Amino acid sequence: MEDQHTPVVWLITDGKPGHRNQLKGLGNRLRVLAGASLHWLDAREISTPLWRVLLGAPPALPDLPDPDLIVAAGTGTHRLILALRRVRNSKTLVLMKPSFPLNWVDAAIIPEHDDVSASDRVLVSEGVINSITPLAKLTTKHEALVLIGGPSPHFHWDSDAIASQLSQLMASYPDWRWTISDSRRTPADLRQRLAELATPRVTVVSSDQTHENWLAHQLSASRAAWVTPDSMSMVCEAVTSGVPTGLLELPSKGHSRVALGIARLAERGRIAHWRDHPAVMSARLRHDSKLWEADRAARWVIKRFWNPGHK
Repeated sequence: MEDQHTPVVWLITDGKPGHRNQLKGLGNRLRVLAGASLHWLDAREISTPLWRVLLGAPPALPDLPDPDLIVAAGTGTHRLILALRRVRNSKTLVLMKPSFPLNWVDAAIIPEHDDVSASDRVLVSEGVINSITPLAKLTTKHEALVLIGGPSPHFHWDSDAIASQLSQLMASYPDWRWTISDSRRTPADLRQRLAELATPRVTVVSSDQTHENWLAHQLSASRAAWVTPDSMSMVCEAVTSGVPTGLLELPSKGHSRVALGIARLAERGRIAHWRDHPAVMSARLRHDSKLWEADRAARWVIKRFWNPGHK
């Protein structure tokens, strides 16, 4: 590839917010670091029969510039990226442990909790890639953000326990302002209990009222973040921001890989348990090295595919 060539990147989404966020995070850094132009494809809108997958025969697509790199996130995108694997001079990359042999694509970026070894074609990420950019400076205002998830395959959900921990935190730090947001998975009974917490010092925001950049803006204004552990994406977004982050506690289910990944982040001091709330609220939980996996992944992609001398 000639130096003056602007890399063209196709980003294939299945529409799920977490997968789209991974693509956005990597794509944004490729645009900043390599001047890449980004083009989105929604796998739900493109019919890809199995024969096209087997033959590597591209289906009819929108009119787009020829890609240098095709990136996909989510199982629902696998048929399309495999059908596109023989597009001339392009490379293919998946942002997860795929359901097919790794050698069917050129590269993969896989979270370490999926227990895959790093190699020339596999980058193992700490947590999951996201679109949050680390903050240059932490606010001095006593502003705390709480992100509430819901039932998941990885933790035993307990609305009473979450409500109790949150109430204790708010009672322990009465001079703080709190912003609490639920998610699409939050049970209706807990949504109602959260809504009842609203006061002049407590803002309760329904996930239905948030926009794409809401979380990034809210983290930038926060001095502490508290997150339920059921969503690795949610946890990693808070940690990536650099805002001291604590976990509201739920018991894990068996040997869940996601639960083990969350525990690993805690062991490394990137997040704190609920019992260690003084470290979070006093901003003592500040890790020596920042977690910015979108940036690290983009640099790996550039070095591997476009510029072997890139650092």
